[in-house]
Amino acid sequence: MILPSLFIAGTREKGRGVFTAEDIAKKTVIEMSPVIVMPKNERVLIDKTLLYYYIFEWGPKRDKCCMALGYVPMYNHSYNSNCEYEMDYDHEYMVIRTVRAVKAGDELTINYNGKWNDQTKMWFDVKD
Repeated sequence: MILPSLFIAGTREKGRGVFTAEDIAKKTVIEMSPVIVMPKNERVLIDKTLLYYYIFEWGPKRDKCCMALGYVPMYNHSYNSNCEYEMDYDHEYMVIRTVRAVKAGDELTINYNGKWNDQTKMWFDVKD
């Protein structure tokens, strides 16, 4: 499930991102996407490809990884994100939810640290 108002568009500094054509209220589920879970030994191979930038650590021990389907790989990182993600390990999907109201035309972002308000610096240089 992807909210019908979402769309992919270019950004000035981050390539492409996810945007909304309509206002979205706080705590709205905007996407529920299945994931493809991969074991640790396959992650070693993936880490050598472009997909490295689009996978998430997976599992309670974070000993696996996953490739999320839908728009999930297209959400850009922000330390001031307007969305959060939740992982359902049992059913193998991710949920994206707004953490505050979002205006039409705004980019929807997640914090790659895992918690929407985590200010821990990432390994890459991000301009917020």
